[in-house]
Amino acid sequence: MGLGRGARVKLGIVSDIHCNLAGLQRALELMGEIDELLCLGDCIFEYRFSNEVVALLRERGALTILGNHEEGFLGPHGARARGAEWIDRGELSWLAAQPHQRRIERAGKTLLLVHSTPWEPRGAYIHPESPQLARFAEAGADVVMFGHTHHQVARRFGEVLVLNPGSAGDARDHRNGRQLSCAVLDLGSGEARIIDYPDPARTG
Repeated sequence: MGLGRGARVKLGIVSDIHCNLAGLQRALELMGEIDELLCLGDCIFEYRFSNEVVALLRERGALTILGNHEEGFLGPHGARARGAEWIDRGELSWLAAQPHQRRIERAGKTLLLVHSTPWEPRGAYIHPESPQLARFAEAGADVVMFGHTHHQVARRFGEVLVLNPGSAGDARDHRNGRQLSCAVLDLGSGEARIIDYPDPARTG
């Protein structure tokens, strides 16, 4: 599996961190040893920026995409918020340079990373019970990962795995007791493991 710097098989996946540094740190602890970290967007929250969250993603070499909160912050309406003196310009520039989606090859598999949907217009909330969920399997990838809903999903449609890790920063999924969550995908075995955990920012 010639993948440059060595085969990347075990992937840690987070989404919708929403400036919750403690939530992201706990996710990284619970994932254990991973080969690569993926972030599916919304690492910031509305017009609030987090130097610490972005710095940690950058330090970990996380493959990151933009979500709707980044789009708002980086767009025309976010100009005033972006001008805050305390924002680290290096971290802001790094985040602004990230794409809206990524299509990557790992361990012989094609992975598509999107925040909401791979089809236009972007922005729809595709919840676990939605019949639209099956559309992710039409995106021409072996694994399609998305965030946005804060509701975890790990379902196969034929040979395609559709995966949403839930939120690592803003719990909204009643099915796991409104806990935060992240995911670990082992491309060697094909196993996707979703990890639930209490929000350390709330529990102290």
